[in-house]
Amino acid sequence: MAWLSLKVLLVGLSFLGCLYPLVDFSFSGETRGQKPNFVIILADDMGWGDLGANWAGTKDTANLDKMAAEGMRFVDFHAAASTCSPSRAALLTGRLGLRNGVTHNFAVTSVGGLPLNETTLAEVLRGAGYVTGMIGFDYYFGIPYSHDMGCTDTPGYNHPPCPACPRGDRPSRNLERDCYSDVALPLYENLNIVEQPVNLSALAQKYAEKATQFIRQASTSGRPFLLYVGLAHMHVPLTRTPLSAGPRSLRPYSAGLREMDRLVGRIKDTVDLEGKNNTFLWFTGDNGPWAQKCELAGSVGPFTGLWQARRGGSPAKQTTWEGGHRVPALAYWPGRVPGNVTSAALLSVLDIFPTVLALAGAPLPRGRRFDGLDVSQVLFGWAQTGHRVLFHPNSGAAGEDGALQTVRLERYKAFYVTGGARACDGSVGPERRHERPLIFDLEADLAEAAPLAEGGAQYRAVLPRVAAALAGALDDIARDRVSRADYSQDPSARPCCDPRRPACRCPAA
Repeated sequence: MAWLSLKVLLVGLSFLGCLYPLVDFSFSGETRGQKPNFVIILADDMGWGDLGANWAGTKDTANLDKMAAEGMRFVDFHAAASTCSPSRAALLTGRLGLRNGVTHNFAVTSVGGLPLNETTLAEVLRGAGYVTGMIGFDYYFGIPYSHDMGCTDTPGYNHPPCPACPRGDRPSRNLERDCYSDVALPLYENLNIVEQPVNLSALAQKYAEKATQFIRQASTSGRPFLLYVGLAHMHVPLTRTPLSAGPRSLRPYSAGLREMDRLVGRIKDTVDLEGKNNTFLWFTGDNGPWAQKCELAGSVGPFTGLWQARRGGSPAKQTTWEGGHRVPALAYWPGRVPGNVTSAALLSVLDIFPTVLALAGAPLPRGRRFDGLDVSQVLFGWAQTGHRVLFHPNSGAAGEDGALQTVRLERYKAFYVTGGARACDGSVGPERRHERPLIFDLEADLAEAAPLAEGGAQYRAVLPRVAAALAGALDDIARDRVSRADYSQDPSARPCCDPRRPACRCPAA
């Protein structure tokens, strides 16, 4: 679910943390040396196994595979949560949900977003002279949440299928489960709805055009820039007729994956043309695939969470099994990031915030603590290790949202609570709490099939280290300046280009 709350647009873009405008298209001001540019591309619900460079069975990511060959590929890289809003909030703030207040997803009618007292990456970089832009959702140009969280005239694939928007002035009464037939999906430019419902078949093309336009204009201005592209892909396939997606014999997910890959390729080509040696491009995902969508979901690769799968439910998105949070990740910066390198360093989306600020020469915001690391030494090939400890917050399948009950300690992973999200067959794995945590050795057991024996020497040696790491993190959070998001809802927060009409419908401007 690619959703952070549309209402933030009306309260100073609170989720992005940058008061209006986030995107400065005046491009005025002096050039401040040769600070690097940054392009961050975040895919939605893309599985680790969806990247061909990761998984031999995938043949749909030619441009991303080329980027991997020309840059650095991370095989132990993790989303900061296993569902959308907390993962994206963590990327923009460098802080886990227990600190920034975003512990679970917002809704179509949510009033709030990221708390205004949180400071985002874009806000800090603007203070360092950067022009900043966002393509995808929430600000500058894009849809405000996932493309299946509103109806369109030509619905894409979904499981179960969802109907088209109602015609005329009557809202739909046909509210299928998991469908949003009474909400027409809007397309925003700045604070204005420019099309409702959006034409999904043209969305990828529009994203590519806006992203490349921004890069060209920012490059011409001479100012350094940050572009954050929150893709609508993959989630479920956008449209039944993907543009330039390849043969019609492809299954829908593969066709959508090819469309996304070509969109990323266009952005990379523009980066190469406009600022190849001074632009750092970082590609990754917000969480693992949405398994309940069956053939319309992606691949977890070898991270099959067998312990959970045998007990019911999915071990992918919304869970703290590897398939829920281990995501594809690539870094590309010719002349700085070495090419054709695979890194096994334990890294996280949380690291994007402090790393980008360090490369830009900008200080971390004061008065708060961060969960990410500056991993520039890893990026440049000067170090091989990242985190010693990483926490995977509960993300909807089990336990309290945002709570830290799954701990990664070097090669080991401990679960104090387990549970499976809804699977393709409709099953849900029951929540189980473990006073003595299940501990897996991921080097020997990528599939998380069999935990260490509780009476064994390995378990006895690891358990106190896990407990100490968790206690230390919780104590640190308790001492930190933390925020609380407003999760209240109001029907009037539903986006509508013409609230005078019962059914929102406005043609493209």
